Amino acid sequence: MANTLGTTVIRIRVGSTNPVKVNAARQAFTQAFPNHIIHCEEMHAPSGVAEQPMSEAETRLGAQNRARYCFENSKDKVMNFFVAMEGGVDKFEEGAATFAYVAIVNSEGLLMTGRSANLPLPDKVYQRLQANEELGLVMDDLFNTDNIRQKGGAIGLFTNHAATRESVYTEALVLALAPALHSEHYF
Repeated sequence: MANTLGTTVIRIRVGSTNPVKVNAARQAFTQAFPNHIIHCEEMHAPSGVAEQPMSEAETRLGAQNRARYCFENSKDKVMNFFVAMEGGVDKFEEGAATFAYVAIVNSEGLLMTGRSANLPLPDKVYQRLQANEELGLVMDDLFNTDNIRQKGGAIGLFTNHAATRESVYTEALVLALAPALHSEHYF
């Protein structure tokens, strides 16, 4: 879709109302498509998984479910992409870590999935998560913050803001967009 100046507009439906996730989607698509206008719309999209996913599989499924929900429940068909992000936790050989999965569905319904890097978690944090607490609330308690998940997240706190929840989501989305940028090599 072009605007009056002839610049292509890319329309994205983001499966979240969290400003961190919406901003990450906008930033990722701006980086991947620098000569386009990026228009993001937020939408509540259920993950179909636990509030705090505790495995890679559950986290991936949560992101994919959110992106598919946006695609399937789009009232207008003018969106180019449907995007979702899901943060999760798992225990690896190196120890507990938090990470994110991202999912992107294009206008034809093709699913692209990506993953962020791991952020190691202290054992005391992981133990609280195993007791059904949510990471953002545990971090707010440990660092005396308020609603950190809509700010820098655990990543921001544990890296002294060298990385943030938004920056990690942005990077994972850019990487997941490779098939959309070079479909001739992927499909």
